[in-house]
Amino acid sequence: MEIIENAVSGFSSWIWGFPLLILVMGGGLFFLVYSRFTPFLYFRHAINILLGKYDSDHEVGQISHYEALSTALAATVGMGNIAGVAVAITMGGPGAIFWMWVSAFFGMATKYFTCTLAVMYRGKDSDGEVRGGPMYVITEGLGSKWRPMAVFFCIFALIGALPIFQANQLTAALNTVLGPAMGYDATSSFQAFGANISYASLIIGLILTALVSTVIFGGIKKISRVASKMVPSMVVLYFVLVVYILFQNLAGIPDIFAAILEEAFSGSAVLGGGIGAIIIVGAKRAAFSNEAGIGTAPMVHGDTKTDEPVREGLVAMLGPAIDTLLVCTLTALVILSTGVYEEFVGAEDTGLLGVTLTLKAFNVAIPGVGGYLLGLCILVFAVSSLLSYSYYGVKCMSFMFGAKRGELYNYIYIGTIVLGSVTSLGVVVGLIDSGFALMAIPTMISAIVLAPKAWAASKDYFDRYKRGDFHQ
Repeated sequence: MEIIENAVSGFSSWIWGFPLLILVMGGGLFFLVYSRFTPFLYFRHAINILLGKYDSDHEVGQISHYEALSTALAATVGMGNIAGVAVAITMGGPGAIFWMWVSAFFGMATKYFTCTLAVMYRGKDSDGEVRGGPMYVITEGLGSKWRPMAVFFCIFALIGALPIFQANQLTAALNTVLGPAMGYDATSSFQAFGANISYASLIIGLILTALVSTVIFGGIKKISRVASKMVPSMVVLYFVLVVYILFQNLAGIPDIFAAILEEAFSGSAVLGGGIGAIIIVGAKRAAFSNEAGIGTAPMVHGDTKTDEPVREGLVAMLGPAIDTLLVCTLTALVILSTGVYEEFVGAEDTGLLGVTLTLKAFNVAIPGVGGYLLGLCILVFAVSSLLSYSYYGVKCMSFMFGAKRGELYNYIYIGTIVLGSVTSLGVVVGLIDSGFALMAIPTMISAIVLAPKAWAASKDYFDRYKRGDFHQ
């Protein structure tokens, strides 16, 4: 097992090296400059679109703007924010948060372009249903001769969409919260395939498998309906808990921001050392948190009911702002204000560096009930993520093998929930990071090449918006 973990972690570190960092963060900067920051001027309009002001049942697509953003956020808000931030801090120190902010800011521009293109260049699956996503952007926008790159994206999306991180961290959270309360020993285990398998983790994995199975076979409409109801209430609860904790530590918040900025350029707390290493830590965790440039969000936003691609680009742009700039920052402030991270920073053992660290921070800040309340948020966030991620794999399987075979991915998907529940965090993080990195290559290349098309559509839309003559 240790050999596998080392191999996966080594490949993840290699693939997320300087060239990919330039492609993802540099590509985001390119979109930002190329658009002259114009989309950022239309935040109010984006919110009106999200609230349904321009919805129409007569437009092509399957879900509303609100359902699309809720589904995309269901896949990102949650474990990437709660556990991913803890991983970032323990691997890179407080400075990693700064580079998550930078990545998110660039990511807003990236999501605007990639999701605008996802609606502009929609295709049809073998059943004749209109679909969107990087694979269709590539084949419809760049031409059929680029299909191998679209297939490349789909193959690694099947890995990146696996639910193993969510299952792993939800299992860890439930063991941490419920173990002491219910009196069971989460460390009790048996040997299988050369690894120790926790009885408690295996049982939780089986329960999650049964729960998720009842929803994901209903398709994107059922998933989006469930996600749109689950996510907003938990975001509000999480926000209230965090604000309560931060009010207890108001005096120390300026020092926390100072530490973030100082360590962002020193890299002293990073495993491996150096500013380059801390940037990579922040970029990887931001990519996992908001998925800008990875290609997952365009698969959902591309299915929105709209004939105006720019509208969906504006809605999608809100994702990284909510996900990383708001939720991740709040989580980081809790962890840093309680000081629980200090004993773990730079540690070689990643077994305790995820959700358990965030739970420890909440228990310190709100003794007695903090862990239980966060556990509730984690449960809803993780389950909503587990529901949303399945759709990505189904779409990619459908693209490669036909719509009737797409649902086969769900069987693979639910099987790996158990695997994620009993596997080490190091293997899980390395595998998902690797899948995301390989997905980003075709997503970013196609978006950069087609950026002039997206920007031409943007200028036309914004001109019509100013004149007030577009259809509503």
